[in-house]
Amino acid sequence: MKADRLVATLLFLQARGRVTARQVAEELEISERTARRDLEALSAAGVPVYSQRGRGGGWSLVGGARTDLTGFTQREIGALFLAAGPLSASPELRAALRKLVQAVPAPMRTHAEAASKALVVDGLDWSRAAVRAAGGPHHHALEQAVLDRVRITVGYADEGAPRQEWTVDPLGLVCKAGRWYTVAADGEGLRSFLHTRVTSVTVTGEPARRPEGFDLAEAWQELAAEAERRLRATTVRAAAEPAAVPGLRELLGDRLRTGESRPDGRCEIEADGPSVEILVAQLAGAGADVEVLEPPEARARLARLGQELAAAHGGAPGGGSPAPRNESHFPLGTYYVEDASVDDVTARSTVRPSRRRPRQRLSTPYVPYRGAVS
Repeated sequence: MKADRLVATLLFLQARGRVTARQVAEELEISERTARRDLEALSAAGVPVYSQRGRGGGWSLVGGARTDLTGFTQREIGALFLAAGPLSASPELRAALRKLVQAVPAPMRTHAEAASKALVVDGLDWSRAAVRAAGGPHHHALEQAVLDRVRITVGYADEGAPRQEWTVDPLGLVCKAGRWYTVAADGEGLRSFLHTRVTSVTVTGEPARRPEGFDLAEAWQELAAEAERRLRATTVRAAAEPAAVPGLRELLGDRLRTGESRPDGRCEIEADGPSVEILVAQLAGAGADVEVLEPPEARARLARLGQELAAAHGGAPGGGSPAPRNESHFPLGTYYVEDASVDDVTARSTVRPSRRRPRQRLSTPYVPYRGAVS
C-alpha cells in the first residue's frame, strides 16, 4: 500500500538525515521514479521535506525535524514484544519496551501492553539448574563492546583448562540454539567465543578494526561449516534394534543415518562424530540394542567399557574396590546432546576438546583482514 510506503520513506529519511531518490528506491525495492513521487507526496502533505539539487544534494527534513510516528502495525508490535521476551531480563530492554508502549498510537497501546505480558521465560531446567545456554556473566560487556566497536582483551577457559587471554576486535553476536557467541578477529583470522566460558572482558581503549566487506552471517556460516566438518570427522557403522533408533535420532540428529533392515530384524545405521571415543560413549547408552560393527577400535573400546561397568556393578554395592581407571575409561558425564553445537567441536582425535584454542578458526585466514592488526 502507498500509505505504508510513505511511512517507510519518512522513517528512512528520519534515520538517515539526507537521502537521494536512488537510496530510497534501493531501500524499499521500488523504482527511482516511484521514490521521487513518494518524496514529493510527503512534501505536498505538509511533512517538512525539501530537496536540494547538485553535488551532495538530496532530500532532507527541515531543521532535522522528527516525527513520533513509529510506523508499526498492530501485528508488528505484537511480534516485537514476543521476540523481545526471552531477552527481557536486560534492564535496558525493559526500559525500551516501556517507552515503546507509550510511543505507539493510543488504539494500539492495549495490544502492545498485552503482548508485553504474554510470555514468561523460565531460566531453570527441570532439575532446577540454570540452563547452560545462558549468556553468562560477561554477556552484557561483550554485547556493549560489539556495539561500541572497541578492541577488547577476553579471558577464556574451557572446563578444566588454564585461563587464556586473547586481544581481539569484536565484530558481532550470534545466538545458536540458545547459546551466545561473539565473533571476533585477530591477526590470524576469525574466532568465536562461547559467552558462558568467558572469564573477563577488558576494554583496551583502542577502536576495533572491522574487515572491509565483512558480513556477519557469511562469517558465521564459514565457522559453523568448519564446526560441522569436525563433528563428522569419524563414522561408526552399527546394527540397531528399531526401538532404539528414535532415541539415537534425538541424540545425534542428522549425524545418524539409517539403512536397510537386516535378516535378524535390526536395521543398519551409520553415526558421525568428532572422535571414536565420543561416538562410543554416546552409543553405549543403548546397551545391547546397538551392536557396533565397524571400525574395530570402536568395538574394542565398547568391550572394555562393558568390562569396566560389569566389574564396578556386578557385585553388592560398596562390596569391593572399583575397577582400575585405565586408558579405556570413558568420562560419560562429559557428553550431552548439545555436543553437536559449535562450542565443543575443537575435539579432533581425543575425548576432550583441544585446550589450545577457545574456538575453531576459519579453515583459511580471513584474507581481507590479514595484516590489519598493528
